[in-house]
Amino acid sequence: MVELSPFAHRVQLISGLVAAAVVLAVMIVSPGIDSSALSTLDKIKQRGYINVLTLNSATTYYQDIDGPNGFEYQLASWFADSIGVKAHFVTVPNFADLYPELLFGSGDIVAAGLSDGESDFSRSVVYGPAYYQVTNQVLYRKFNADRPREVSELIGGSFKVIGGTAHARLLQDLHDQYPSLAWTEVDDIATEELIEEVDAGQVDYILADSHEIALQRRYFPELRIAFELGEPRKLRWAYNRGDSDSLGNAISMFFGEIEQDGRLEQLIHRHYSHVEKFNYSDIRTFTRRMRTHLPKYEELFKKAAAEVELDWRLLAAIGYQESLWNPRAKSPTGVRGLMMLTLNTAKQMKVKNRLDPAQSIRGGSKYIARVLKRFPEQIPEPDRSWLALAAYNVGFGHVEDARIITESRGGDPDRWIDVKESLPLLARKKWYKKTRYGYARGWEPVKYVENIRQYYEHLIGYETRALREASDIKPKQDVAPLAPSL
Repeated sequence: MVELSPFAHRVQLISGLVAAAVVLAVMIVSPGIDSSALSTLDKIKQRGYINVLTLNSATTYYQDIDGPNGFEYQLASWFADSIGVKAHFVTVPNFADLYPELLFGSGDIVAAGLSDGESDFSRSVVYGPAYYQVTNQVLYRKFNADRPREVSELIGGSFKVIGGTAHARLLQDLHDQYPSLAWTEVDDIATEELIEEVDAGQVDYILADSHEIALQRRYFPELRIAFELGEPRKLRWAYNRGDSDSLGNAISMFFGEIEQDGRLEQLIHRHYSHVEKFNYSDIRTFTRRMRTHLPKYEELFKKAAAEVELDWRLLAAIGYQESLWNPRAKSPTGVRGLMMLTLNTAKQMKVKNRLDPAQSIRGGSKYIARVLKRFPEQIPEPDRSWLALAAYNVGFGHVEDARIITESRGGDPDRWIDVKESLPLLARKKWYKKTRYGYARGWEPVKYVENIRQYYEHLIGYETRALREASDIKPKQDVAPLAPSL
């Protein structure tokens, strides 16, 4: 369950009033039941759902191609199942608002990467067991500044942190030691946006959690970690100190169980084990694999392309971007095979074995063809294909959100060159809070499409040169190549 609109709030309020009336009626008929005697956990069970306060971000809660996702989303959903209720996720706009919303709002727990003692409100809440450890890292861009190695070398540079976080508190504690150290605390943007600002040269340094930086550095290869500041921090959930021990006991028991049965380790592996520096395959690697790997699968690409009436070279470019043409490729998130299909997509495309190259290529081609048909026919090529590729990566709904944003900004929602400027805005609170599908890592599909375009165009050039070397006659294309979109 996700809180989406004022209308939903009103519906929830009405439902709550109806439920309260029913409970009151039961109490009148059965005077032996005393609601004040119910524990916090019993009240949650009686209600049927638990209110989980969180943030809309890559490390907490977001919408991806298959629906809600995120480390904290998965964790809180498991906990809700363990106590027999549903998880109702309430995304809070700013980090600094999490504690007040828990203490004075309707939240039952906060699952958003908190750590003990990071806030003035910490004395008023109770923290659950630690489930992940992070460090505080200073990030900079390689070509914008020399690597700073200590706090004193940050003085004079522009420096930003998210307000209300442990990072802001850490800098405040350091101010007596470094009185000339200056920084800006911001509340209206997320960590992902701060990282983008460093890459764009808009700010020299930021201080953020190691797992947040690791997730984003794959997309910004020029960013570097200068040094770590302060002590490592252990992430925990928080709940109201005024609550009885019932909720805290249930949380402690839950974390004990998932640590013992291996689910916690598996979840950490799924979300964070693949965050080493992203490997941008250069054209030499691509050319080499065209000779060593592509010949094994070229006929399969051509056969699948003929069935769905697409250019086989486009399908081959997708396959390279997905797996480097490795039929046994597997990611920590569970996608597998040469076309890296999710289990859900494989079932939809009737693929029984994702590791079978023929099935994988056929399933991937059918899926991209299906996505392509969802876009309006008036969108011309190649823009229609680039939009479809973006949807293949991030989900159709998020691309539609980006098209709406593009139009609102005066751009053309049918042109990739305009939409690709709007996709990264889906990671910014100012924009995603207005959309239907919410937060998305919008820069990822942009890089995804641009990489595939490069591989696709190289395949066309390579094939054209080979054919011309074998014949003086200019080859006729079976499928017209997609012209570069300006």
